[in-house]
Amino acid sequence: MAKAARKITLSRSRDIPFNKLVLSEANVRRIESNLAIEELARDIDRREDLVQGLNVRPILDADGKETGMFEVPAGGRRYRALERLVKAKRFPKDGLVPCIVRDPSTKILAEDDSLAENTQRVPLHPLDAFRAFLEMRTKGMTEEEIAAAFSTTVQVVKQRLRLAAVSPALHDVYAADGMTLEMLMAFTVNPDHARQEHVWEAIQHSYNRQPWHIRQLLTETTIPASDKRALFVGVEAYEQAGGIVLRDLFEADGGGWLQNPALLDRLVSERLKAVADEIANEGWKWVTVDIDLPYGHDHGLRALTGSFVDLTDEEHAAREALREESEQLQAEYAGADELPDEIDQRLGEIEAALEAFEKRPAVYDPAEIAIAGVFISVDSDGELIVDRGYVRPEDEPSATVDGDAPETDGERQNGDDPETPHIQRAVITIGGQPVEPQEDDEEDVIKPLPERLVIELTAHRTLALRDVVGGNPHVALTALLHRLVRDTFRRTGTSGASLQASVNHVFFREQGKDLGESPYAKSIAQRHEDWKADLPAQDDALWDWVDALDDASRLALLAHCVSYGVNALYERPNPLSVTGISQSALDRRMAEADRLARVTGLDMVEAGFRPTVENYLGRVTKPRILQAVREGAGERAAQLIDHLKKGDMAKEAERLLADTGWLPEPLRLLDAEPEHATDMDGDTGGEALPAFLTDDDEVSADADGIGEPVHMIAAE
Repeated sequence: MAKAARKITLSRSRDIPFNKLVLSEANVRRIESNLAIEELARDIDRREDLVQGLNVRPILDADGKETGMFEVPAGGRRYRALERLVKAKRFPKDGLVPCIVRDPSTKILAEDDSLAENTQRVPLHPLDAFRAFLEMRTKGMTEEEIAAAFSTTVQVVKQRLRLAAVSPALHDVYAADGMTLEMLMAFTVNPDHARQEHVWEAIQHSYNRQPWHIRQLLTETTIPASDKRALFVGVEAYEQAGGIVLRDLFEADGGGWLQNPALLDRLVSERLKAVADEIANEGWKWVTVDIDLPYGHDHGLRALTGSFVDLTDEEHAAREALREESEQLQAEYAGADELPDEIDQRLGEIEAALEAFEKRPAVYDPAEIAIAGVFISVDSDGELIVDRGYVRPEDEPSATVDGDAPETDGERQNGDDPETPHIQRAVITIGGQPVEPQEDDEEDVIKPLPERLVIELTAHRTLALRDVVGGNPHVALTALLHRLVRDTFRRTGTSGASLQASVNHVFFREQGKDLGESPYAKSIAQRHEDWKADLPAQDDALWDWVDALDDASRLALLAHCVSYGVNALYERPNPLSVTGISQSALDRRMAEADRLARVTGLDMVEAGFRPTVENYLGRVTKPRILQAVREGAGERAAQLIDHLKKGDMAKEAERLLADTGWLPEPLRLLDAEPEHATDMDGDTGGEALPAFLTDDDEVSADADGIGEPVHMIAAE
């Protein structure tokens, strides 16, 4: 005979007056925190209800009959919290409390109920808590309200909301115990989900998965707020200009990281330009500006000796008063362990005022100012450095002949009043690049390409090289073997090598908007996705998969992986910095990149590069635009546009060069010379041109509002 299955009967629920409840001696929780009970009481008061009822049993008399009173073996913390609310008159003594009433005849002990309630439960997973905070924030609760509701700080709420904002893909990894909470916290530094996932993909099988390394990778293309450029401009000014600051809510970050280096450099240039303009009005012959002046920048120059104007009686009195006040305050608080904030602030103000008296600018002879110049730079703390009074050898006045005094640029010229020095406009250079080119220079001189443009152009070339190397197993294997042989037998350094054998993925810190849409970029991305779709997830399975590939597939995969180590980027040579690249290393990199281009037959025109207003023509001077058209489309084409304003000239040059195969210098082979196009034939010369091409009025780029951007350095 089959045995009937036992059915579970749940205990009934009742609302019982609080004064009919007593705490049971069978409650196993004996040690309680008064603070925890107080917090629970506040939460019940805020909710005006219990989230979970009490577990109670009827109290029986000697005859086994219910007395109307109930003991509480499970729910002691809630009982004590309600008890505090009753004492505070926030809850009535006879207020009804939701309870689960156990059958007094049950064989389950009251201690068993109490122990089960406290042990048969799983704490909330941290990820669920993060998401719950995010849901409450989304539904209208402020961070302050959430903090008050859960008796925590606003900072903790911000941290949990930041954790909830990490990529869902990484949430899944954390939920499956694939990463620690500390690692997830590190990913909050950068809000870009794609970047977070890319970094995780790079480190998930690495031995180095430390949180500090994750933060380093997520901020490698940013600038620390402690950088002197950021200190010079100010993070607040950077943010007001639309810049984004990445901040770490879990670790000291020194003010965060500035995510837009190009914006910061522009703000630095603008402020330095404003300072240079102000100093130029003093009458100096030249002003040289650079964030980092090169070592020995004043070598061979004669330093002028200035004088200082004596302090007036009022200034003397003010200085002495400040000194006396400082001495009095220091004596008054000599025995104090710590100065009051207002006293400490006042002493700082006095110190700054006294320092201003000591650092008064020197006064120079106007005649010497006219032949001398000024260096402007920024120190490591972001403070402006203005170093006046240096004369170049070529500007020294000529020796006197027969007692005649030499004339200088600051003295009489063309009948000027001998009593009034000639005021000249200083030539300002920032990073070696003239800020305000002379009219003749704008029209006739081919100036060096801006460094930023060279970097962006070589980024195009690097991606194109990766594409062709990735599709050429023979060249990829030769390049890899060449590198390994050189490292094994010659032990050469890695600096300047165009192929990093460890296949370090080089990110383009500075790039044009069109780089990602170029044909070679899309080709690399498609090939990568095709391989990625076939790769097993586990390392052991990956080994077996690679081992089973046929030779052709192995070589193709090798070529693709090796191509990611190609680096043909231009960088500013910086031999004095341990993190920079020397000129010889840069030359080596470019020469090796040229070799790769030759053996792969790379042609940037065939690869899909075309000079446009965005990537070249709108970024260079009018003489360079005309030179490009002259080389690509012929002299007559250049003559058709040489009268145009710069903006119109760049647009028309893009049309004229579209199918000529012309390339900017950084995209050509080192020994390649552009083929000069013949003049346009009669048919081409007679084609209809836009109306503005027939406008004979010449307007300079400056008048049109289109000038060359200020660059910290130029390179060619």
